[in-house]
Amino acid sequence: MVFLAGIVIGGYLGGSLFLNPEPIDISSSTIETLKNLGITDFSGFVPDEIFSWESLSSPLNLSILIIGGFLVGFGTRYAGGCTSGHAISGLSNLQFASLIAVIGFFIGGLFMTYILYPIIFVS
Repeated sequence: MVFLAGIVIGGYLGGSLFLNPEPIDISSSTIETLKNLGITDFSGFVPDEIFSWESLSSPLNLSILIIGGFLVGFGTRYAGGCTSGHAISGLSNLQFASLIAVIGFFIGGLFMTYILYPIIFVS
């Protein structure tokens, strides 16, 4: 019960009392890159063009979310844990399997960022 109350109180404090009204300060090159991808709202932490209910109406976005969710779940089960579990706990325990998994996570992230992402969204 105390845990639940802490979640509610912490959410309220973080969302209202400690709210920073200043816009997010990001570099001009990042803003230009995001504008080229069709993102125009820089007023919050996440752009509305990506994180909104309207973005779910697109079949492409919905299929990306479903396939991505399946791949994350499959990868977590296949690798024997999640990214933070391997990177924080596994590497601190010097587990070789975690080292291999973390290297795979980085390679997968670079592959997605520089090869798949431009094909899917920029083309």
